[in-house]
Amino acid sequence: MRHALTSGVLLAALVLGEGAVPSAQPVSRTPRLYDEPLRPRIHFSPPRNFMNDPNGLVHYDGEYHLFYQYNPQGTTWGHMSWGHAVSRDLLHWEHLPLALGEADGVMIFSGSAVVDRGNTSGLCRGRSADRSCLVAIYTGHGHGRQTQNLAVSQDRGRTWTKYAGNPVLDLGLKDFRDPKVFWHAPTRRWVMVTVLPDQHKVRFFGSLDLKTWTALSDFGPAGATGGVWECPDLIEVPLEHEPGRTRWVLDVDLNPGGPWGGSGGQYFVGTFDGTRFVSDDPPGQVRWVDHGKDFYASLSFSDLPARERGPIWMGWISNWQYANEEPTETWRGAQSLPRRLMLRRAPDGWRLIQQPTGGLSALMDPDPTRHQVLRDSLPLPPSADMTFVVSAADQSEVGLRLSNELGEEVLIAVSADRTTLSIDRQRSRQGSSPQGYAERHTGPLRPLPQVPVRVIFDRSVIEVFANEGETVMTERVYPTRPFTRIEWIGGRRPASGSTRLLALKTIWPSSR
Repeated sequence: MRHALTSGVLLAALVLGEGAVPSAQPVSRTPRLYDEPLRPRIHFSPPRNFMNDPNGLVHYDGEYHLFYQYNPQGTTWGHMSWGHAVSRDLLHWEHLPLALGEADGVMIFSGSAVVDRGNTSGLCRGRSADRSCLVAIYTGHGHGRQTQNLAVSQDRGRTWTKYAGNPVLDLGLKDFRDPKVFWHAPTRRWVMVTVLPDQHKVRFFGSLDLKTWTALSDFGPAGATGGVWECPDLIEVPLEHEPGRTRWVLDVDLNPGGPWGGSGGQYFVGTFDGTRFVSDDPPGQVRWVDHGKDFYASLSFSDLPARERGPIWMGWISNWQYANEEPTETWRGAQSLPRRLMLRRAPDGWRLIQQPTGGLSALMDPDPTRHQVLRDSLPLPPSADMTFVVSAADQSEVGLRLSNELGEEVLIAVSADRTTLSIDRQRSRQGSSPQGYAERHTGPLRPLPQVPVRVIFDRSVIEVFANEGETVMTERVYPTRPFTRIEWIGGRRPASGSTRLLALKTIWPSSR
């Protein structure tokens, strides 16, 4: 069994390369790892190189596993493999060695992981009472086709062995990918959710042993079809204020064709009987998961412990329009904070509610002077949790301006009629910026008497949750110097006076 390295040792190994020796005289002008100007402090990002989709999210033996699409050889897309990290609290992450690597001309594309508790696959060799093991189900991409494959870990995800009988599902297609697998208890079988990207279809398969799969049904085309479909997920989600009741949410991403160009995610709400998903909405209805420009490939955790309330997912914070051009030099890509999901009744049907899973209070800076009521202009911490409430008493647009000494700024606002949430990053970076970046984006709000807004700021990441997560916007920002000031747009504080700024500590031990 290969033992996991500690975070600090592994970080050094990943940055310096195998066999490299740290310099005794560090170069003072080079920021420490995880202290770079655009590096998020509370969101997961790779030590170096390129990362995109979250993969294989699963809880096992007290640990949450985050696998992710990763290029171990460079800072742009290519040589796709599965990077790996684990956490015990969904906040602090420990980097582990590469889990699944490209081999024999086959890249490791997106997929999922499950706990095979009853050893239905016959692949588990453990001695635990349930004889369980972790099984990853991933797309192999190479030699002109995409197939679905298995890998198994007997040691809590530290090492992996590809199944000798791969592929377990091959339709002979160039595009057929992104398997999300879960155990469907009523039918006592595994269900696989995949996409036929160019056909704008989700195809469901069933299996008793994870190795032999039978086609069950197709869903689509429906909703947004302006690009290829990718990264599907099917999740049973609880209904708000209706204990014990659930509906099924089918999440399907697409690229291009997102709400603001490039990539984006949509969802359908309906029923699933173990064979077929039926949407509540007509085929032309589009419901966006996130109204910002930078939330893609969301994936839910498998095998969550009973104490967790409702499903939890994470998404990649970027957009394929400029993912390979992020001005972060030695690394690219970040994952969202884990979000808990719920469905809320609304006049136009079910709304997906997303909220940070909690626990951010554990990151509160111990210095009480770093937590303040948002009055006028204040210093902006590198990472902060900010809230305010807009009400009918506000007669003009209300929002926050984050800025630096160069005048670079990003504006986060609620319109005067409380029907629109916006993030404006048109003036957030001087000089050149990636195509599709310098824009203002909006999301629809239900104009409730009070609209609570929560903003999570983290150097180059902004996640905004309005109306308790009914409208969500996620964006990256790339100022040439850090944002250091926060103030109300036009000096207009919300009439409610309900405002708060909490400074947050970094999750990474190698930086302050």
